[in-house]
Parts: sequence; structure tokens; C-alpha cells
Amino acid sequence: MKIILTNEVSGLGNAGDIVEVKDGYARNYLLPRGFAIRWTKGGEKDVEQIRRARKIHEIATIEQANEIKGRLEGVTVRLKVRAGDQGRLFGSVTPADVAAAVKTAGGPDVDKRRIELDAPIKTLGSHRVSVRLHPEVVAKIGIEVGAA
Repeated sequence: MKIILTNEVSGLGNAGDIVEVKDGYARNYLLPRGFAIRWTKGGEKDVEQIRRARKIHEIATIEQANEIKGRLEGVTVRLKVRAGDQGRLFGSVTPADVAAAVKTAGGPDVDKRRIELDAPIKTLGSHRVSVRLHPEVVAKIGIEVGAA
């Protein structure tokens, strides 16, 4: 099935790209979550608008990405969450939580879709999180999860 991506999808492409994927992947994952729209001749006209919107939000150069990476890695991020007696969280830490914590810690604005968690964060303590700023630049930030 031919689709137009409306968001960046890891391993598939960026917003505004026209890609061919398996029907089930498109119907069951990409389309319901709003990551893509079906390709049509009329939809092809929307591609340029999607690409212009992407250019506004994306980090343009590697130098700019490296500057933001330096600012991110210099910030100490602390999250206060509800936890049980054994140090297990009630729920888990989401990329949106991490983005908000970075902003409150004085770091730069980070899009939650660029934050990559290797595994769900469900315990108190120190954790490492990757932030994909540019296809060639990835920042690793440390997060201290503490009990509220």
C-alpha cells in the first residue's frame, strides 16, 4: 500500500515521504495512530505542505544538532513519580514525561517523538535515554527517577 507519512517513523522515513508498506502495517498501525495518510493524487498535493511544516520543526544542520546535544547532556534531569515500597513505579515514565522534565530542568525544548526509550522505565534510580536530534546526531541524557 502506498502511503504519505505525516510524522517521522523510525526505519521508514520522515514526514512528507511517500513510501510503500505492507497493507496490514498501514491499516493496523500507521493509519490509526495518525503517522500516515493514504496516498491519492489529491493527497500528493498535501506533501509539499507537510514538508514545509517539517522544515519549521526539524533541526536544520549537524552543527545546530551538536549544539543542542551539548546543552542536553549538560542538564541534570530529575523526575518525581509515585512509587511503591519496593521502588517499582505506579505506571511508567513516558517520553512526554522526559520532555517535560528536560524543559523544567532548564534544557532546550525537545519533541517527545524524538525521545527513544530502550525499555519502559518502571523503577526508581538512574536511567539513560536517547534523543535523536538529527539522523546523524544522538544525545544520551541521564535521568534520575525519584519517589514523589
